[in-house]
Amino acid sequence: MFRPSAIDLFAGAGGATRGLRDAGLNVLAAVENDPEAAETYRANHLRVRLFSADIREITPEMLLEAVGLQRGQLDVLKACPPCQGFSTLAKGEVDQERNDLVLDVARFVEGMRPRVLLLENVPGLRRDARLEELLERLTAVGYVFRADSLDATAFGVPQRRKRFILFGVREDLDFPGGGILDLLPASFATSPRTARHALGHLKRHARDGDPLDVHRASNPVVRSRIESIPIGGNRFDLPEEHQLECHRKLKTRSAASSYGRIKLDEPAPTMTTRCTTPACGSFVHPTEHRGLTLREAATFQTFPVGYVFHGYYGSIERQIGNAVPVRMAKGLGLIALEILRGAKEA
Repeated sequence: MFRPSAIDLFAGAGGATRGLRDAGLNVLAAVENDPEAAETYRANHLRVRLFSADIREITPEMLLEAVGLQRGQLDVLKACPPCQGFSTLAKGEVDQERNDLVLDVARFVEGMRPRVLLLENVPGLRRDARLEELLERLTAVGYVFRADSLDATAFGVPQRRKRFILFGVREDLDFPGGGILDLLPASFATSPRTARHALGHLKRHARDGDPLDVHRASNPVVRSRIESIPIGGNRFDLPEEHQLECHRKLKTRSAASSYGRIKLDEPAPTMTTRCTTPACGSFVHPTEHRGLTLREAATFQTFPVGYVFHGYYGSIERQIGNAVPVRMAKGLGLIALEILRGAKEA
């Protein structure tokens, strides 16, 4: 059976690749600079040609030659350039050099001429001048676009996670009308999923000896603080003796999610790069007196229970938080297939 081709730029731990493969795409190559994320990627996607290098050292011609394609033959190019500088969570100095990697997407589209571009990032990218420059460059080489800020919950992901999604389609192809979500096939379930669904799934399919079945160790003070958080509560529910001095100084209800328990009957909050650290968000287990385990966080990101991660604890936590939710990537892959199918019929 024919499977449209794809290449994954800024591939991370491979969440997007897994989702695209689940949708029916044949991911031929990927680029990831972080060595531990690359090791994770390689362990889960053995047949994908992985370039573990700085993307600025890779050319479009190198990728095309590696997978045996000519310019214009690639079906889908997926890109998720580093997004921390565009995020509302970004603090202090913004890494402009990393932000400029958004424009490397234009370089690869210009050099490879894929039929479809799928770009995923934080909503803050819409306010950045680099997006305007990217679109101008791609319009000049014959691409039309459709973009929206979408929540992962719309794809049946048990996690609130707003993302900027852009599809670029080569102008010689037909771009179906309607919004991005209108292109999801009816067979793809989009019914809401809660933290209860995700944790129940993990409990049913958990594996003995899973190395990710670990959570951050807490000192006695932090442990006592976590024990004082009621079901569904957060730092505002802590008794006075457990309030942090830094929180007492805040004049507004900022940092409201700190030391928050995940609510079972709602989607989990956004899994960040500190998604198992209670002080950094609502990452306390719904009923147990601890933070999330790495596997629980990966499950909220809809990674398969058997997905292998490499690296030290903090690296794996970061890989999980940086990932595209697998189920969201699958939905986006199905939309890309719908675009390709419409183009083929045109």
